[in-house]
Amino acid sequence: MPQQLEMVLRLLLAAALGAIIGFQREKAGKPAGVRTLSLISMGSAMFSVVSIICFPGADPARIAAGVVTGIGFLGAGAILHRQGGVEGLTTAATIWVAAGIGLAAGAGLYIVAPAVTVMALIILILPHKEIK
Repeated sequence: MPQQLEMVLRLLLAAALGAIIGFQREKAGKPAGVRTLSLISMGSAMFSVVSIICFPGADPARIAAGVVTGIGFLGAGAILHRQGGVEGLTTAATIWVAAGIGLAAGAGLYIVAPAVTVMALIILILPHKEIK
């Protein structure tokens, strides 16, 4: 049971870190907000946790690779071509980073996951030029 409790804490960490990034995105008026990024991060953490606990002899990198591939499809759906320009690249990248944060939290990287969250927030807050 203590092992499962630690796994729940990893999932809570992943959800919280995703929510932090999602809060910034909602404040910026972007489509992927608190709920979306929390679920992406927590879902990625869940795949990580399940691969570690349920398949101890298996290669956990295979699960991570599957998450990266699946999230790529989700991110691709966020990218739109409009009036000769492209929209949603940052949203797609944020979805991808949130999944990585979830994988890190699920793997028990308690310093790396929050550190990447802070780095992502700094990058998202930096001034930018719209591509048209």
